[in-house]
Amino acid sequence: MEVVVRGRNLRVPTALRTLATEKVQKIERFTHDASRVEVDFEEVKSHRSAGYVCDITAHLKRHFVKASANASDPAAALDLALDKAQHQVARIKEKRVSRSHPRRRNHDHAAGEAAAGEDGGELEEGDASSASDDGAPIVKTKRFTMKPMGLEEAALQMDLLGHAFFLFTNAENGHAAVLYRRRDGALGLIETTG
Repeated sequence: MEVVVRGRNLRVPTALRTLATEKVQKIERFTHDASRVEVDFEEVKSHRSAGYVCDITAHLKRHFVKASANASDPAAALDLALDKAQHQVARIKEKRVSRSHPRRRNHDHAAGEAAAGEDGGELEEGDASSASDDGAPIVKTKRFTMKPMGLEEAALQMDLLGHAFFLFTNAENGHAAVLYRRRDGALGLIETTG
């Protein structure tokens, strides 16, 4: 598993880089298909207080998990973000196990509904300073790699990220699609053609 430790507007000390690499290796206890884990540290200064934000993005075989936490110390932020990431990876593993063991499906489904969702996001974020046609500025741009997946897997990924919508490539036809949660709680699908 490749571990990448970076700092945004912050130089990451060697001791913190080593600590992050060692702690992130523990994700392998929950899954064997993690190919890459990115750990980003950022120092946040505001008029109220100063602190550190740690973002962890784990690239799994068919999913990616993103967790973020902030604390007054970068090591504490790392621990909080790592707990969130491990929880999400464990949830993915539980869902995989429940699919392969149909007798346990009802019990695991009820337990999964009781579990709280974690916040997540896309792989790469950036700031943009351009404006759209109606004059509204575009303040954030996100880019991510779309992997072909089925509707059930896209719904699972959307739930894991805690988003109201999810953009993906439909494995059945190869077209781009958006899965979204309707106001009534049901799911909707928008698909491109041709």
